[in-house]
Amino acid sequence: MPMSLPRHVLLCCALLLAGCASTARPAPTLYEELGGQAGLEALVETLLSHVADDPRINQMFARVNIVMLNQHLNEKLCQVSDGPCDYQGKAMGPAHAHLPIGQGEFNALVEDLMWAMDQQKIPRTTQNRLIKRLAPMQGEIVNQ
Repeated sequence: MPMSLPRHVLLCCALLLAGCASTARPAPTLYEELGGQAGLEALVETLLSHVADDPRINQMFARVNIVMLNQHLNEKLCQVSDGPCDYQGKAMGPAHAHLPIGQGEFNALVEDLMWAMDQQKIPRTTQNRLIKRLAPMQGEIVNQ
């Protein structure tokens, strides 16, 4: 014959289970999936090193203040990925208006970014989430 538990024991168990459910950790942000600030800094460093070796676009970066570019890229990626940063640079249109950027150059930079994310062992799903958030900027950057 099965033994029944007193009501107060059942109520206590139900409250404990409800408490466990409410303390579940929320899903990580894209920023966290990218490795936080350290992950973004490594990604940007890898990206900029690769861009410097990419003959399709490296000439566009020849006169750029690389320290400032590094800072702005870190801020932008941090902001776009829901990190705790505020982007302090120019809007994308004005920042790129003086450069003849066509679809080919834009695609080359995206390819370089994907290569850098692969080098940093960022999972493809996380890469896709970041690219999806960056994609709307294409219209502001491509001007040829």
